[in-house]
Amino acid sequence: MNRRDFSAQLIVAGLGAAGASLTSPAQAQGSPVEGKHYVRLSQPLPTPAGGKIEVIEFFWYGCPHCNAFEPTLDAWLKKLPADVAFRRVPVAFRDEPYTTHQRIFYALEALGKVEAMHRKVFYAIHSDRQRLDKAPDIAAFMAKNGIDAPKFLEVFNSFSVQTKARQANQLAAAYKIDGVPAIGVQGRYFTSGSLAGTNEAAISVADFLIQRVRKGG
Repeated sequence: MNRRDFSAQLIVAGLGAAGASLTSPAQAQGSPVEGKHYVRLSQPLPTPAGGKIEVIEFFWYGCPHCNAFEPTLDAWLKKLPADVAFRRVPVAFRDEPYTTHQRIFYALEALGKVEAMHRKVFYAIHSDRQRLDKAPDIAAFMAKNGIDAPKFLEVFNSFSVQTKARQANQLAAAYKIDGVPAIGVQGRYFTSGSLAGTNEAAISVADFLIQRVRKGG
């Protein structure tokens, strides 16, 4: 078993245990510590032009901790300052069902349906116990939620969506993401619940890193 597959299983499991603590290490020790609560990339990554600070959530629809993180993340996103640009990047630690779930996200994005459907996909998988890893099941789910199923599958199977999924894998590899949910900041740093102590603490660390980037760090 390669490092990424092994780490994905251990770290995702560890996030649940970390979330049980009442006080995170990052909170208990004051300012977050590099190498402990967050990681600085040895080679900074290019970020989109436009002057905004890029923040990325790396996630997988099948991850229960990503599902549990959504309400906290949504509340945080409503308070992000105007100079921060947020986006989601689905990751694939192996082929299936990771790659299928990546394509679900990018098809929804292409159709302008992420806001309407993102939480519904999580709910279907984690509450309704739908796997959503086969095209007929995905089509039926989309149709049930008012999306033209043939159109969705056309986009889902498109070259552009497959290209975006490959680019997502390249970005996650460049950030050295080996567990989700994780937060990348401006191509320079990343944090996660396993690093910060809890997923809520990871939000606080991300705020710290945004401030650091804003000050030129």
